[in-house]
Amino acid sequence: MLWFLIILAVIAFVLIGMYNSLVRLRVRVNSAWADIDVQLKRRWELIPNLVETVKGSAGHERETLQQVIEARNRAMGAQSPGEAAAAEEVLTGSLGRLFALSEAYPQLRAAEAFTGLQGSLDEIEEAVQNARRYYNAVVRDYNTKTRVFPTNLLAGLSGHRPREFFTLDDERQREGPQVSFS
Repeated sequence: MLWFLIILAVIAFVLIGMYNSLVRLRVRVNSAWADIDVQLKRRWELIPNLVETVKGSAGHERETLQQVIEARNRAMGAQSPGEAAAAEEVLTGSLGRLFALSEAYPQLRAAEAFTGLQGSLDEIEEAVQNARRYYNAVVRDYNTKTRVFPTNLLAGLSGHRPREFFTLDDERQREGPQVSFS
């Protein structure tokens, strides 16, 4: 009887440990996603200032400016990591076209406000990349934990489902917009 109670206690402790590790990883995934969200919001808040600066020098480039704003609005409305990644790819592409305008308008490239905003956007892009890498690493650990035996049995019973990675489909978009002052 005593052996039975000891075995039962060991099994209970193992189950509690597995469940707690799943919960810790889920909290880390949520926290990592919140970090990405913060960086993306910083980026989204910077874009209207960038568009307004470009309007001053290249206001007749309305189509490009409108594409940037529309891409920003789609990115802000994304609900899942997959949707966010797709929307961010479009936004990065439209920002690249916006920066290409600086090549056609030297007065824009020379404007302090524009170069300052470009520098800020570069910093934010770097922070987004770092947050994305961390998020994907945590999701990898969480997804692995939810799929390996015996934790997968407990994960299925307790509602722990694999999470979606935040990936970019277009290899060219992985670097962020290219800024050149040459």
